[in-house]
Amino acid sequence: MDRELYIPRSWTDQPDRCRAAGLDPDTAFATKPELAARMIARFLDAGHHAAWVAGDEVYGGNPKLRTALEERGTGYVLAVARTHEVTTQARKFRADALARKIPKRAWQKQSAGAGAKGQRFYDWAHIDLPDAAPGHRHLLIRRNRTTGELAYYRCYSPRPVPLATLVRVAGSRWRVEETFQSGKGLAGLDEHQVRRYPSWSRWVTLAMLAHAFLAVVRADEHTCHPSPDNLIPLTCNEIQRLFITLVIRPVHDTTHRIRWSHWRRHHQARSQASHYHRQAAPPA
Repeated sequence: MDRELYIPRSWTDQPDRCRAAGLDPDTAFATKPELAARMIARFLDAGHHAAWVAGDEVYGGNPKLRTALEERGTGYVLAVARTHEVTTQARKFRADALARKIPKRAWQKQSAGAGAKGQRFYDWAHIDLPDAAPGHRHLLIRRNRTTGELAYYRCYSPRPVPLATLVRVAGSRWRVEETFQSGKGLAGLDEHQVRRYPSWSRWVTLAMLAHAFLAVVRADEHTCHPSPDNLIPLTCNEIQRLFITLVIRPVHDTTHRIRWSHWRRHHQARSQASHYHRQAAPPA
């Protein structure tokens, strides 16, 4: 939807260096949370709507970004460090100190969404954080069911929401990493030479456009031409592969490429069904 380039302070303190790189000499330093706030503001000001924002610790630990989202009435589930401090009705606590006080009965097993090998189940607990300002705030804690590793999230919603909603939003953050990985692998998002800002801006814009093309074709296929049960739905990777082999660099005839694509998707469907079946099986 949008993009911003992080410019380190060592650059913004040197106007001549900025000018040589095609940047405005008056470019001011901005942190990553400040850049995120700009992009979110542009998105909302353009008339779009987003019920939730998710992000990692860089963003969750920034009070200005959280405040900006709350003023917009936009819910968020933002990761924070274990050392992050929150205020309860008793006093301030570190997130990891609060986690040690949670009784066993408070943990709930819930899925953070489907992954490549089935539902991603964790144990979850949340603690209400009192605040005089409107809205509802929580500290959400995730526990790995195998290793016991904990992760922490600051949460806000204009209206009360169940734990399952916060879990769903927390689990959706992996899409950010997936989108970066997909954009690099399918559209060359990282294959630019950042020598001047205008060239970077053009390249990233074109890469995002190419990635959007794949995403729109994928969504259209899922809506208008649902796949049979023995094939996984068309993915962006498969659409890119077909586009290259059928349009850009045709090597074999169309029938050969389509048959090969069907074989690959059929094999992937069998693998996916096997993973889901193994996960659903009761432990021995």
